Amino acid sequence: MRQPSGRRFTALVTGVALAAGLASGCGSGSGAAKKITFWHGYTDAQATAIGRLAGEWNAAHPKQQVQPVFSNNDNTLQKTLASFVSGKAPSIAYQYGSSLSALTGRRQTQDLTSLVNGSPDVNWNDFFPAARQGATASGKIYGVPALVDNLGLVYNKKLFDAAGVGYPKPTWTWDDFRSAAKKLTGDKRYGWAYVSDGTEDTVWRFLALLWQAGGDLLGAGDKEAAFDSPAGQQAMQLLADMAVTDKSVYLDAGDQQYLNLFNSGRVAMMWTGPWDLGQINKGVSYGVQYLPGKVTHASVSGPDIYMIFDRKAKDAAWPFLKWLTSAEVHLRFAEQTGDLPLRASEQKLPAYKSYLAKYPGNKVFIDNLNQNVTKARPNIPEYPRISQVLGTAVQAVLLGKKKPGPALAEAAAEVDRILAGS
Repeated sequence: MRQPSGRRFTALVTGVALAAGLASGCGSGSGAAKKITFWHGYTDAQATAIGRLAGEWNAAHPKQQVQPVFSNNDNTLQKTLASFVSGKAPSIAYQYGSSLSALTGRRQTQDLTSLVNGSPDVNWNDFFPAARQGATASGKIYGVPALVDNLGLVYNKKLFDAAGVGYPKPTWTWDDFRSAAKKLTGDKRYGWAYVSDGTEDTVWRFLALLWQAGGDLLGAGDKEAAFDSPAGQQAMQLLADMAVTDKSVYLDAGDQQYLNLFNSGRVAMMWTGPWDLGQINKGVSYGVQYLPGKVTHASVSGPDIYMIFDRKAKDAAWPFLKWLTSAEVHLRFAEQTGDLPLRASEQKLPAYKSYLAKYPGNKVFIDNLNQNVTKARPNIPEYPRISQVLGTAVQAVLLGKKKPGPALAEAAAEVDRILAGS
């Protein structure tokens, strides 16, 4: 869901278990209406839009009634796990993609592979690759894409003009980026900002750098670390050069101040996603561009998913999810919310032009989905621990406490131990 940066990624490794939520189930008798309890974390425009769509579905399907129930996304994983214990799991719940590995293998979690493969109208390959990857683990499909986004370079045009620096181009290299950040730094102003709290918010930005240099997080089969490599060294060295040597980076300790500083003209560039565009002050003239590249202009996506947990309600929940995530219906939702399209075919619908006219800043992020989002974080149970280890290493380099080489080597050794089951 479109919320301030870090909303789904810090939730990956933190949270307190909550009490169980609402019950769901089926009415008795063949003619009774089936209740589809739908947990979601939508607020504001998203809540209004999903309420309208649920009402539209209910009006057309009196025997398959959807009951939307708000559930804070940051707590939904813990709340869902608690519902398994209480026996009151929701029919459908919106989940961060990072929660998938914690939910697979549980009897309440429904494997949707046969439903997807047996439903040609789903057109699974029409979903962007990153969205499909976020719903898949060990070759099985456990969710339907609910949201897909990615990182782009957002910049303050006024600050670039004042510094006499040309606006970022699609072909910008790391050298171009570093040089611009240095020129834009000074007088309590920073060229760039980086979240330095060591959480997944720190890690996923590093993954983009790693992939841009041609590297990988893990080796084949996800059996060993692969980031202690020339590509990893180059990515980590760029962070050290900019943060420690140039001092052109505002290190955000995790309280998400970089957007406030961007709005106040204290930060010239940020790596963020479409969720932050709506929070940029109206008086700030900004642009959006691809991330700078070393070998590629790779970006990283944070897809979220809808999952089905109630076996008895599965037959009723599945048609609703197919409808909700169809190209025409989702584009209507996106027009009201500013979410990115989930499917390539949404770009071919007549309403897509009006969508882009309403949200012009989203075009770069959509182009990223078509071109630059080619890899995904692994959906494996060990990933939260891997993220903690790598986040600590990146944080140490940003703060100048460790050199890139030793930081990577120590982190890779620890990740190897995690993957070996130690």
